[in-house]
Amino acid sequence: MWRQISERLREYPAKLKVAKALVELGLSVKEGSKIYCGGIELSDVKIARYLDVDRRTVRDTAQLISSDPVLKSVFERIRPVGPFLADAARFLGYSVIEIYADPHTVGIVAQAASLIAQEKIAIRQAVADDPDLTPEPKLTLVVEKEPSGVILQRMLKIPGVMKISTY
Repeated sequence: MWRQISERLREYPAKLKVAKALVELGLSVKEGSKIYCGGIELSDVKIARYLDVDRRTVRDTAQLISSDPVLKSVFERIRPVGPFLADAARFLGYSVIEIYADPHTVGIVAQAASLIAQEKIAIRQAVADDPDLTPEPKLTLVVEKEPSGVILQRMLKIPGVMKISTY
């Protein structure tokens, strides 16, 4: 997806910056080039301030997205996925496992989930960073309790896994 977007906007670095933020934040563009978070319409000025770009760049990006059939079909359907629990996990009584791995290796999520299930630990949330948008993508697992060191050592042996951190 990101390659299609970046190819169409590569000549416009500021617009590419806006489009990347829209994707990362799950913001959609619809109804005549308006930007939404879920059903809430957002202000071009506030988005521009957040990204440190001119408000006209935000408006122009939304209009460009609306006028391109491929971009329009993508951005009309983007939506936020909900709360990211990792930062609040300790206040909720949960633990977090971050798995840094080759993002193109198949089966890392399945193998990590299987290891966690062996200890009868429930996964509350699993979020994988998009390798096209994040320089060091990781899989973040929010789990109901801290896994044993044995399980963490086994995770390090999953093909493609480079390192793990927990908190």
